[in-house]
Amino acid sequence: MPKRRSLDPEIVNSWPEIFKDVRIDVVPIEYLHSVHVRFKDGKVWEIDVKKSLTKPNLDIETALEDLLQHYESVIDTVDFRLDTAKVKKDIKKRTAIFMKKRK
Repeated sequence: MPKRRSLDPEIVNSWPEIFKDVRIDVVPIEYLHSVHVRFKDGKVWEIDVKKSLTKPNLDIETALEDLLQHYESVIDTVDFRLDTAKVKKDIKKRTAIFMKKRK
């Protein structure tokens, strides 16, 4: 089972009252900005998820899974970069809808 991760401090600082206690298990692909893959030999690949989502014949989720499985033995770290502005916007929108329904 993958280790649960806390959010990067930079993300927490963008909206501390919400993000400070968040732990990550799964992130929907539409909330990813990019993925940085650091290999044991020092190479770094940056995958632009936002750009990839606009390509009609590319299933970015499957492509990422395949890439991570294929290179698993030579990957040092994988850093999933969140689109914090989108997360913040969606949380505020959904909270507003929820609060309106409670009245």
